Amino acid sequence: QVQLVESGGGLVQAGGSLRLSCAASGRTISRYAMAWFRQAPKKEREFVSAITPSGGSTVYADSVKGRFTASRDNAKNTVYLQLNSLKPEDTAVYYCAAAGTLAYGFPPRQFEYDYWGQGTQVTVST
Repeated sequence: QVQLVESGGGLVQAGGSLRLSCAASGRTISRYAMAWFRQAPKKEREFVSAITPSGGSTVYADSVKGRFTASRDNAKNTVYLQLNSLKPEDTAVYYCAAAGTLAYGFPPRQFEYDYWGQGTQVTVST
């Protein structure tokens, strides 16, 4: 079992930055692809970013490309999401997730994520 705990969310003005962390415990995540998703009120959960187990490759949703950066430190069993140039439409609960198998390649399909965190709220004000 892997437990994931997100942190780093908060209230920030438009144009500001935040750094989200996702700390894993219970098992090393060095062999897991990790991803960030978000869910805004009354909207479906959407993919934000994913990073390969080694950290060598990342993918991003078009809506955050160029503004968000995913990274990981396998020695610390932690993944990060740097959020820059934040917009009000980035307001959501942000979740991290871990996928142990990549049967369909990278990034994993949403149903391939084995573990999810509880989320951290990001609110961007105008």
